[in-house]
Formats: sequence, C-alpha cells, structure tokens
Amino acid sequence: MVTSNANKAVEVAAFFGGALEVTHISLDIPEHRSDDVGEIARGKAQYAYDHLQTPLIVDDTGFSIDALNGFPGPYAAYVLHTIGNPGILKLMDGIQNRGAHFTTAIAFADESVIHVFTGTIHGSITASPRGNNGFGYDPIVDINGKTLAEMSLEEKSVISHRALALAEFRDWYLKKSNP
Repeated sequence: MVTSNANKAVEVAAFFGGALEVTHISLDIPEHRSDDVGEIARGKAQYAYDHLQTPLIVDDTGFSIDALNGFPGPYAAYVLHTIGNPGILKLMDGIQNRGAHFTTAIAFADESVIHVFTGTIHGSITASPRGNNGFGYDPIVDINGKTLAEMSLEEKSVISHRALALAEFRDWYLKKSNP
C-alpha cells in the first residue's frame, strides 16, 4: 500500500485481517487533478509503479456533499487541511439537506496493468463531531446512526467506502491469481 497517510494503510491491513500481508510504503506522489477519483488513483498508481517497480495499490477518496453541489469532491484532502471539519460544519449551518457520500478508488499496478476499483457509501453530515476513532471527516459523517468515528476499526473495515473498493480488488486479484 503506497500512501503518505499511515491511517489508510492501517485500514487496508485491517480489511485483510492478516489474510494478506500489507506493507506500507510512504511515497510523496504528486496530486493528479481530475474530477474523477478513479483517474486520480490511476495517475498515482502509475507514478508509484514507475518509481518502485513492484506490484502495489494506491487509493484516492472523494467526499461529496449534496447541498454543496458535490463540494469538496476529489479535493477533500485539501479542504480538510484548509478549513477542516469545523469549516464544513459552518458551511452546513442552516442547511436541511445534509446528504453526503464518500467514494474511494483503489488502483492496483504491476508491470502489465493498472486496474481501478471503487466503493461508495452514503450518509449525512452531523450537526457536531461525534466519536474518537478514524480520521479526516469520520467524526462528522453519520452512516445509519453512527459516525465513522464512533465505529471500531473492525466495524468500519466492513462497511466503509474503502472496504467496498478493497473487496472489489480482492475478488479480482484472487480470480487473477487462481484462474
């Protein structure tokens, strides 16, 4: 797993639960710009593979708020860094439609292919942060009555956008490895 975010590597390892060894490689990857997280992940995978020359996965996640016309979308990391969860909650003051969704794209690269897998979950923006687990927007996104930050890592590893994308990758990889 190539990422500069150690929290993502922990989530990936938790998803596989020891069934697959996950090694975290920290690499600063230039942020490709696109409105499509799949294309961003594809570009990151190509860059990482060109530099490391080993099979790998990368991910990119977008966070889209319905009432804000999909903002911040693929620019979620930048927005989190600049205004954070307090800024998002301020933007949502007085807004009734609090629907939002996360989409993660996992890109696998080796010497012959780059393949992209996606997962999306829908939830709603809370009125205030809740929970102490997770990272990023987790404390302000409610999924069926709990924020992602109120879930254990094991629980989140079953239902999250990253877990859904990883499940697609796992199924494809196992089929590819055992034809």
